[in-house]
Amino acid sequence: MTAYTEYDIVRHDMQTIAFYNLENLFNLVDDTLSNDPDLLPRSPKKWTHRRYQNKLRKLGFAIGNIGKKETGKHPAIVGLAEVENASVIEDLIASKPLEDCNYSYVHYNSPDERGMDVALLYDTTSFEVLESETFTIDLSNESGCPEYTRDILLVTGTLDAELIHVVINHWSSRREGIKETETKRLASSRKLRTIITAIQLKFENAKIVVLGDFNDGPHNTSIKQLVKGLNLYNPMETLQSYHRGSVFHFGRWNLFDQILCTTNFFNWSKKGFEFHKAEIFDEDFLKLIKGPFRGTPFRTFVGKKYKGGYSDHFPVYAIFKKSDKLTGLNEVI
Repeated sequence: MTAYTEYDIVRHDMQTIAFYNLENLFNLVDDTLSNDPDLLPRSPKKWTHRRYQNKLRKLGFAIGNIGKKETGKHPAIVGLAEVENASVIEDLIASKPLEDCNYSYVHYNSPDERGMDVALLYDTTSFEVLESETFTIDLSNESGCPEYTRDILLVTGTLDAELIHVVINHWSSRREGIKETETKRLASSRKLRTIITAIQLKFENAKIVVLGDFNDGPHNTSIKQLVKGLNLYNPMETLQSYHRGSVFHFGRWNLFDQILCTTNFFNWSKKGFEFHKAEIFDEDFLKLIKGPFRGTPFRTFVGKKYKGGYSDHFPVYAIFKKSDKLTGLNEVI
């Protein structure tokens, strides 16, 4: 794997914020806090040190190149899903493709039944963390017993000296059926709405970026009620098509991985960031190159069969830009 050396111009007026579901980034340690029997050396999946290192290297290469065509550099902020613990994040940061990226992270263990968490990677030269906290989704099954999923992570900090709030999500899956699990995602949507409302009450004109694998698309109720109720902008609405998405399930594309932002990212301020564009990072190296599923994500596993790829999801990203509208110029320093 080689980096995009043709993009040598670094855009200091731009920053990338990305999200990536890493498809079960688990290490080889039998963690008592994680339900990871399939991802151990003696498991049917035969999760070995070599396979783990290969996945770290590939994920690191993918992350380091997100948004690089536009900005000439790695992302300032990356929301992550499906990480087992802090140890795997540290291993990812230490991988060869990311070792010079100055990444640190924010992570909390969540009560998820599968032992998976969300986390935030950030370049310490671009983003300073001021505070962070997690929020638990209150769920219960038909018998009234509690169910546990990933917490929502809120990180507040300064991106090139501008205060922003980043909220990372990984909502309940559709594994048991779309309708059967919809109430869980609606509960997560309500919790997210409460979090955003609290931020807006605490901070005047708060700039908020919402990232996640929502397991719902832009046109599902759980997402649309956020956009309408909180005056958010969802650029992913225009990206999904019959031929394109972030994840391919049951013969169709879905855009479950999304980035939303508050509409004040469209209000010009002399020193502030504005929304520039959003995209699915579906470069060819992340895709299967042949067979009936050609063009879909190159996965680590299909069932219990090892494929040696990156993830079953494509990353998504948004570019934010500082522009000098007084002169009409966008300087490259």
